[in-house]
Amino acid sequence: MDRKQIVTTLSLGLMGMILLMSAGCDRFDLGTIDNNRDELDTVDPNLVRANTVFGFKLLNELRQSQQHNNTLLSPFSLSVALAMARNGAAGETERAIVSALQLQALAPESINANYVYLQRALQAPDSKVTLEIANALWAADDIEFDPGFLNRNNQFLDTEIATLDFTEPTNVDTINDSINTNTDGAIPSVVEAIDPQTIACLISGIYFKGNWQEEFDTSLTRDEPFTLANGDKKQIPMMRRTDWYPYYADDQFQAVSLPYEDGQMSMYIFLPNPDTDLHTFLDRLSVENWEGWMSRFSQREVSLVMPTFKLQYSAELKNALERLAMGIAFDEDRADFSRMTASSVPVFISYLTHTAVVEVNEEGTEASTGSFVFLDADVTTALAEESVPPIPFIVDRPFFLAIRDNQTGTVLFMGVVMEPTTVKKPPFIPEPPPIIGPPSPEPIPGPF
Repeated sequence: MDRKQIVTTLSLGLMGMILLMSAGCDRFDLGTIDNNRDELDTVDPNLVRANTVFGFKLLNELRQSQQHNNTLLSPFSLSVALAMARNGAAGETERAIVSALQLQALAPESINANYVYLQRALQAPDSKVTLEIANALWAADDIEFDPGFLNRNNQFLDTEIATLDFTEPTNVDTINDSINTNTDGAIPSVVEAIDPQTIACLISGIYFKGNWQEEFDTSLTRDEPFTLANGDKKQIPMMRRTDWYPYYADDQFQAVSLPYEDGQMSMYIFLPNPDTDLHTFLDRLSVENWEGWMSRFSQREVSLVMPTFKLQYSAELKNALERLAMGIAFDEDRADFSRMTASSVPVFISYLTHTAVVEVNEEGTEASTGSFVFLDADVTTALAEESVPPIPFIVDRPFFLAIRDNQTGTVLFMGVVMEPTTVKKPPFIPEPPPIIGPPSPEPIPGPF
């Protein structure tokens, strides 16, 4: 019987990733592959919109079975991982991936170029914000891969490629040890086991760290009750600051935008009114509403009280993506990844997982998974006309958050916070290692 070939796809919103080759991993020789690529000079808003729609749809699928749990996604990291798989797909399988990622508005031949330009645009925020994106492909050392597949991922998606023997059970530890080492232990394990028939493991990761434009005073942080969805109360460290923030409210929720440093990136917090609940808000979470809300923020003085917290979330996404009509990619009898390998043996996705971590404290945010108009009100004029008390914004119940690049409109992370996890003080925020570097003289498992 023919050996079944399996693609394992991992998308990680991780901290401090580094792509290095160890002495035990061979790196593909890409020197003979065509390095030319058509590059764009602007971000296509259709890709940004597709990323947002994909994130909202996936979040909706996940919350159906996790109504009372925290959820955290990096839709951008996930879409890049699936875009890597798409580069080896053909026919109905490729169309299903494109549809799940909401990329129908893009010409197929422009998808890779759009991703590479968006990645580069995102990695150029102000100097005090760190955003690193890294993609890696672990390839079976006994499989001949199509050079075009390697080229598309290496040259367009900046994917680092290395080989691994998936029939050796201890190489599960090779992947996990690499991830654990390069996240300073924040995510010690992602893969429990890999089928020995696996031929490739695709990884996309994103690291974000930003300090608030105006930091919170740690001396004002104190424990206060946070009301859970079931009505129970939990004592959570609450930080506070009164300042001018982009703010918006309608008859069902309040929202505030907390800028990082120069304001190119922000965390958005959407807080349902006390007489409604978070799931009612999430039912309204469509790209049309989102774009409308983004255009209506204006500067207001806000008295903000919000929790410090750390979220860590992991989910296997096969079932959710099957409900988004991508089931063919997981079907060993129907999947078509004929552009991935040089053989005719069937290839399919067997496992797809996503892990994301975000930490929020008085200094800013550390997260591991265009066109917002920053409407600056004339504060001096507003104060001269009328002395208006600050708007109270007390985040003491479940809420929705998003970390967004305001220049391109890209949502990097989105999450549902049902129960904040206490952050130990003083918070420890390690500096990330370089995302790409030369092979280390020490034997560090790679490519991740």
